[in-house]
Amino acid sequence: MLQQFFILCSGADASILKTCTEGERNKYAGIGATVFFTAVMAFLASAYALFTVFDTVYAAVFFGLIWGLLIFNLDRFIVSTIKKRNSFGKELLQATPRIVLAVIIAVVISKPLEMKIFEKEINRVLLKQKNELTLANKEQIALQYTPTIESLNRDIDRIKAEVATKEAETDALYDTYISEAEGTAGTGLLGKGPVYAEKRKKHDAALAELQQLKTTNADKIIALESQITALQADYLTAVNRSQPIIDGFDGLMARINALGKLPWFPSFFIFLLFLAIETSPIIAKLLAPKGEYDLKQEEGESILKTWVAQKVQQRQRILATDIALNDKIYGEIEKEEAVYAHKKQKAEELLRLQADAFHDIQVKSL
Repeated sequence: MLQQFFILCSGADASILKTCTEGERNKYAGIGATVFFTAVMAFLASAYALFTVFDTVYAAVFFGLIWGLLIFNLDRFIVSTIKKRNSFGKELLQATPRIVLAVIIAVVISKPLEMKIFEKEINRVLLKQKNELTLANKEQIALQYTPTIESLNRDIDRIKAEVATKEAETDALYDTYISEAEGTAGTGLLGKGPVYAEKRKKHDAALAELQQLKTTNADKIIALESQITALQADYLTAVNRSQPIIDGFDGLMARINALGKLPWFPSFFIFLLFLAIETSPIIAKLLAPKGEYDLKQEEGESILKTWVAQKVQQRQRILATDIALNDKIYGEIEKEEAVYAHKKQKAEELLRLQADAFHDIQVKSL
């Protein structure tokens, strides 16, 4: 039962193999088993690759099954169409396009499994790339907010400097009227005279202006700080909104690129392994000696070609004979007067009928 299944997978003619030896059947069962397990590996590899794309098991299994069946059909077709010839060069030339196709299939199959085998290393590369993307994303988003925030901070510093300048002026006026009262400056008279009163008045006016300026500028600073807080909140919102995109940087292309950043030597040997698996049915078919199955298949093809050639030749001879007979028959009929007179009579009748019909049409149109 299992042997029959693998023979079916090999694409060989089961009716011919039934008449062959057990060793010949085992050979093609082995080729069919290679085709089958190659398709299984293709299913597993493509299912994993598609799982990284769709992130759902059902879709990955469904499309992976389709891909596995496609590879199975291709391999079966490749093996079944390679026929043993008496010249190895002709066999190799016949198999060359199929070997190229097998190399392409091996590349497609090996990559997803390489990503699974080196998953931890790929995750480390992806983590490093995600961190770099996160920093670059924050810097890029900050370019939209930093200039405005810096401008607002400069406005706050300018407002604070304005208050500080006013405080310095007020303190200077305070020192002036105190010195006048103590007689250490100004008029040099001790006591609170008219000059003292004038200077005290200037100080009190400046102090009132300072208090008003502090109140006004405090409101301005609060408003500016509110704008800065809002901008910082917008910045954090933009960063948080874009971060899931960076966290989702884990697709098939990203993993393939991350795999390319790893040392090529292990990946190359995995590729060689799958290339050997994929081309093994073809190589086995090329290297195997011409067996009983091949001889019987060639004999059947020879019988079919001979029979077809005979049929074609017979049809050509029948056609030539039929043409010669027709020429002879119609040549003799051409010389008979009775046939000539009968055809002349019928032609005259046809011309009369055509003339009468034309006459009737002309009369109706008047």
